[in-house]
Amino acid sequence: MTRNPRPAKIAPRQVLADHVYDELIESLVDGRVGAGSALNIDALAREMEVSQTPIREALARLEATGLVRRTALKGYRVAPILSTEELVELMDARLVLEPVNAFLACNRVTDPLVASLDTAIADLAAAPSGPSFADFRTYLEADERFHILIAEAAANRFLFSAYTALGGQVQRMRLFAGLGVTDADHAIREHGKIRDAFADGDAELARAAMGEHLHAVKTRAVGESLARE
Repeated sequence: MTRNPRPAKIAPRQVLADHVYDELIESLVDGRVGAGSALNIDALAREMEVSQTPIREALARLEATGLVRRTALKGYRVAPILSTEELVELMDARLVLEPVNAFLACNRVTDPLVASLDTAIADLAAAPSGPSFADFRTYLEADERFHILIAEAAANRFLFSAYTALGGQVQRMRLFAGLGVTDADHAIREHGKIRDAFADGDAELARAAMGEHLHAVKTRAVGESLARE
């Protein structure tokens, strides 16, 4: 009789590190810790009643997202809000990379890829989109998954590396805005057009649909940024 293997246990240290990370990112995105504020490891450890180790691990992960910055001999600080000029530059960079990713990925399209894109869109539609990070976190995860699926399917390691380098900065687009997700209906519709191009195997249409989506995101993001300023 063959016994089913026991499910792998998650190490308590990893559970703690993930919990600390989740708590910190929620505080940052909700603006409970202001842009540019210093992040004192000792103080955070006392506040969260943990050792310094999970705090350091969480801050290192957050640095990779662009939400915090580390300066030699000065420690970590919360990243500043992206300026309108930086938003434009970020979206222009995405407009260089992602339509090409869509074209390449569509040329390699498979039924499982289309099914995964369908799932991501369904998750977007089902996700809450209130003003707090706890409300819109699942929305952002589904949105990110949609774009990563396409970037991975493009099967170009250099393009994928360039895309992932931008990934954290995309999260900063909503940092401290206090607006939550304000463009869900538009984004879901735009994602649907990209998905339809993949289902049809039309690489040029996939490229165009991705470009149209990112141009629209840029317009909406810049409008929100100018209103905030």
